[in-house]
Amino acid sequence: MKNRVTELLGTKYPIIQGGMMWVGRAELAAAVSNAGALGILTALTQPTPEHLAKEIERCRTMTDKPFGVNLTILPSAKPPPYEAYLDVVLDSGIKLLETAGNNPKEFIAKAKAVGVKIVHKCTAVRHALSAERNGVDAISIDGFECAGHPGEDGIGGLILFALAARKVKIPLIASGGIADGRTMAAAFALGVEGVNMGTRFCATQEAPIHPSIKQLLIDKSERDTNLIFRTLHNTGRVLKTEVSDQVIAIENRPGGCEFADVQPLVSGAKGREALESGDSSKGLIWAGQSVGLIDDIPSCAELVERMVSECREHLALAAQRTA
Repeated sequence: MKNRVTELLGTKYPIIQGGMMWVGRAELAAAVSNAGALGILTALTQPTPEHLAKEIERCRTMTDKPFGVNLTILPSAKPPPYEAYLDVVLDSGIKLLETAGNNPKEFIAKAKAVGVKIVHKCTAVRHALSAERNGVDAISIDGFECAGHPGEDGIGGLILFALAARKVKIPLIASGGIADGRTMAAAFALGVEGVNMGTRFCATQEAPIHPSIKQLLIDKSERDTNLIFRTLHNTGRVLKTEVSDQVIAIENRPGGCEFADVQPLVSGAKGREALESGDSSKGLIWAGQSVGLIDDIPSCAELVERMVSECREHLALAAQRTA
């Protein structure tokens, strides 16, 4: 599979493993890159910029293929040292930066000055066009099916990918709801040139997640996600669990709620504990509706090769059906 996305990424296939908090570590990123796709380290999973530098070097001992780093920039009362994390990425020789959230022009200019390519992740066509004007190299656009923060518009991938393909001129990557060759083929038919997956790569042998959580992803259906923080205008899609049910119950109390009311349930530290202990009652587990398409735990290599084969098969079948 050769197109503008593979040329940009330097990969065999136009598939990206999205940045995921606590999951985007060297073990997973290296396995994805070795499979011919693009693995991504999540910068803020590392407690300091210095730890990120060490994780990049650790990943390089596991793969000689390209991999990238995700840096999600969000407004915060006590923001992490974003620019220090960026400097580590630039100084380390990483060639691909996945950004999300805010995308300051000065960060883009700083990265591009040393030849780093930027894939910006967003949830709306208007945001994609803004990022394109600001000089990013590719857009990864999230349909409402995705895990994490799908935005407030509620637009599913079928419409969003097609609209973005009409208007975005730089390489376009579909994210959210992609988990197999069939959904990959559908995304290509809508006009994108690559796919980004998070939830599906969590259910692989190399993902640094407890086996019980991987099994939970298999057991859950497409109906088993919750939209939390909807009343706080910061919607997040997570797995339907005891914890996320509690969050929604608090949000639906008469009179509403503030973030402080749910904060003890949703802290990042508790989410990490759930992923590492295998106990889903400990914290949130972020997952998209694509859990309904997951029924095994392959290696990253098996998953990628199977997806590419199935994608080609379904594109060929679609052509036959319309001949």
